[in-house]
Amino acid sequence: RSTRPGQHGHRVGGRKVSDFGVQLKEKQKLQFNYGLREKQISRLVKEARKSDMAAGDKLAELLERRLDNVVFRAGFARTIPAARQLVAHGHIRVNGKRVDIASYRVKVGDMIQLRQRSRNLESVRESISSIRLARPDWLQCNYAEMSATVMANPTPDSASVEVDVARVVEFYAKRG
Repeated sequence: RSTRPGQHGHRVGGRKVSDFGVQLKEKQKLQFNYGLREKQISRLVKEARKSDMAAGDKLAELLERRLDNVVFRAGFARTIPAARQLVAHGHIRVNGKRVDIASYRVKVGDMIQLRQRSRNLESVRESISSIRLARPDWLQCNYAEMSATVMANPTPDSASVEVDVARVVEFYAKRG
């Protein structure tokens, strides 16, 4: 339908979206795609603004370096919530140590691997056999050993989601 529902739906022209509306939409896109809460994003934006890099670029890097996102981008899970569950249930090891915190921030050189017993999980096998997204260039995957190594810090253009992170930073700059 080309018009809005209701008595006044036939009026010509739509409403102009305000700056706040655009910023809010971008922030919600980020929240939905990464599965984060308001407080988590707010904390990440504060940290990004303290950095020497551009705040938007740093925010994108911080989001991509979360362990649940790395597990998803490596192809061990079909979705970020599924990756978060793998991490929370203790199926993931970072540098040989069990890590069950989804927000754990990986560093360059970290090796992420599935526990020996977890390598035969049906969901993991399915995910690896039907990889939908291209592997990022900063992540080297070895599916024979069920491991991935972080080769470099992610760049802003390597993000899997089309979000204007500068708008998200603006949103929080105006609100505290």
